[in-house]
Amino acid sequence: MDTMAGLHRTQYCAEVGEADQGKEVVLCGWVERRRDHGGLIFIDLRDRTGIVQVVAAPDYETVSFQKAEQVRTEYVLVVRGTVRMRDAETVNPKMKTGTIEVRCNELRILNSSKTPPFYIEDNIDVDEKIRLKYRYLDLRRPEMQHNLIMRHHVKHAMRSFLNTHGFIDIETPELCKSTPEGARDYLVPSRVNEGKFYALPQSPQIFKQLLMISGMDRYYQIARCFRDEDLRADRQPEFTQLDMEMSFMDQEDILSLTEEMMQYIFKETLGYELPLPIQRMTWDYAMENYGSDKPDLRFDMKFTDVTELVKDTDFKVFRSVIDNGGRVKAINVKGDADIPRRELDGLVEYVSHYGAKGLAWIGFTADGNLKSQIKKFFGEEKLREIGAACGAETGDLILMIADKPAVVAAALGELRKEMARRMHLIDENQFAFTWVVDFPMFEYSEEEKRYVAMHHPFTAMREEDLDKLETDPGHVYAKAYDLVLNGIELGGGSLRIYQPDIQQRVFKAIGLTPEEAEQKFGFLMRAFEYGAPPHGGLAFGLDRMIMLMLKRKSIRDVIAFPKTQNAIDPMSEAPSVVTRKQLHELHIQTEEELVSK
Repeated sequence: MDTMAGLHRTQYCAEVGEADQGKEVVLCGWVERRRDHGGLIFIDLRDRTGIVQVVAAPDYETVSFQKAEQVRTEYVLVVRGTVRMRDAETVNPKMKTGTIEVRCNELRILNSSKTPPFYIEDNIDVDEKIRLKYRYLDLRRPEMQHNLIMRHHVKHAMRSFLNTHGFIDIETPELCKSTPEGARDYLVPSRVNEGKFYALPQSPQIFKQLLMISGMDRYYQIARCFRDEDLRADRQPEFTQLDMEMSFMDQEDILSLTEEMMQYIFKETLGYELPLPIQRMTWDYAMENYGSDKPDLRFDMKFTDVTELVKDTDFKVFRSVIDNGGRVKAINVKGDADIPRRELDGLVEYVSHYGAKGLAWIGFTADGNLKSQIKKFFGEEKLREIGAACGAETGDLILMIADKPAVVAAALGELRKEMARRMHLIDENQFAFTWVVDFPMFEYSEEEKRYVAMHHPFTAMREEDLDKLETDPGHVYAKAYDLVLNGIELGGGSLRIYQPDIQQRVFKAIGLTPEEAEQKFGFLMRAFEYGAPPHGGLAFGLDRMIMLMLKRKSIRDVIAFPKTQNAIDPMSEAPSVVTRKQLHELHIQTEEELVSK
């Protein structure tokens, strides 16, 4: 194979233009395709910027023509040549470089290539496992390179904004103390401290609070975080977040600054003008009207509570739910009254996956009639009254669920999104932001039979709720906030507790004894004794944010080397077994070894 000795790339392939006519350039890249027209060989040379056409002929340079005859797809080349205009009939308006070509004066084959397992082009229909196994080839595709370049631009915009607003980029440790509150930690055994373990950070939360105590009053970091949890399309065991913390700022200051940053990022990277301020809604309002603390606001279809309208019914299903503290809520699906019965039956099965035991429906058909499986229990007048409460018109479909409030929220919330998809109500080009504020401080865990922090135990509560902390923790609200985009939580944060006595009270409220609190968080509590300022912050999932900006369906499309939903890397075959010697160095014995003893 050839080398690049004596040649130096002058520019990237798609940077060559009409202004370079007559200029000699040196280009490097991969062969997109090769076309042999007898006395002429055309090579589409590709790098991360795009493609340029190279033309080789025996009367240009014989040796290079002979090498061009050997070239195949994905060979790596360096080409020295002269830029010239294409003939009018050969201009390709679909290519950035479609008006020019490079006359080959010298061609060197730097490396050959096996035939790839899939085409290196966009919109390929290939199983994702194959794409991940050959990720280095998948990343050659223009759309994937565009995704990673966009990721770079977003991070650059974040840093530019924060650097000009007095923030300091500070790294925090990635070998930390395990504080198992929330998701499961990834543990790292210590070789030099037998029987002890580090944890990989789920977030830099405690360290960034310590930085506030240290006087670094505006901190940020594009941080790697790790959580050993079940995976979904928008989750990975290792992920990246923009982490921020600020001192001496109230909630409105933090939200306003964050909005300005988001506006700057979207303008710089997408050319999109994000209107400010971003709307705010309370957690109670979001749950009451959308059944979710991350509502998708690209379409309407709010809930209507019809419990009062049907509370005196003889319909046993509704009556038993209401008598046991449940609710009856409905959504109005505009224009879907003629939905086939088989689809309605399918919706009953759909909501059952979210805990609902049934689904009632009322169709206001075009002929002025009603269709409903509960008509005989309520009568037409009551059904029309329900329809009026929901804003129903001719052609509309009312869907109702009666159950425990949590089940109604989950099932009707998912049904709302499903009906929006079916009715094509979602504008995929829209960015619908909202802040959700005033979260409950705690939620009750049936599994653990105790209250747990809804966000984390360092979240500050509203001052007016302090006296409920010991007596009524279920009605304590936090100074917490999430930023939601198109029904997905981009990230969130809170003001933090900074007084030691209140922090101790919160630990007690979630069932931590003083000894447990000391064991897990003693170093933080000691820091609070040395003058902690009021502070707060937030973190954004960078992977999710870029996924939404690029309108991708999975964060795996915006991460260079992601894991599968089983937390496996098919390319490197991680995780893998290690040798017994390695385990013994870490003072670890396998179950097999223990049994054999």
